[in-house]
Amino acid sequence: MTEEYYIPDGITFQPVTADNWEDMQTLFRMHHEFSGCWCMYWRLKRHEFDKDYGEGNRQAMAAIVASGETPGILAYIDGKPAGWCSVAPRSAFGSLQRSPKLKPVDDLPVWSIVCFFVARQWRGMGLSYALIKAAIDYASGQGAKIVEAYPLIPEASKNPGMSIYMGVISTFQKLGFHEVERRSPLRAIMRYEIREQ
Repeated sequence: MTEEYYIPDGITFQPVTADNWEDMQTLFRMHHEFSGCWCMYWRLKRHEFDKDYGEGNRQAMAAIVASGETPGILAYIDGKPAGWCSVAPRSAFGSLQRSPKLKPVDDLPVWSIVCFFVARQWRGMGLSYALIKAAIDYASGQGAKIVEAYPLIPEASKNPGMSIYMGVISTFQKLGFHEVERRSPLRAIMRYEIREQ
């Protein structure tokens, strides 16, 4: 880990399951500027997402968790939920599959990191960096060979603060992701290849 990142002591990571679904709800309700999203933006068709923004999207995410599917991981600091990373097989994200700019580059099976959220008091401390590492570890444990991400190129954005929810390119570069496609000046498609230990 580079010295420019401070990762708080007492940090742990857990996949979201029915057992800690309440922790994800707590994080989103208390701190999330876009709490009506419930990280369903890349999973639903746009008209469905817009129609269900708020409680409908929360129920949709609750149904995913109740089904036994893991939609992502939570970061905990001193036992309290502090951050979120959405990571799952790319096939789980229907809207991503249909995106003209972020559609698949080939037929290889990949896992996708599509969203981050970090509570205000923990921002600027490298928690997204730690979440990416934890997401790679989790995906690897589920058999993933490639993890894909779609980070923002901040200097190309007129409003990076609103567009940073998929991470920034420099953080992924520091962790060994390489760019495989760029169909937009705003976002790159990047990959991390998991090697056998």
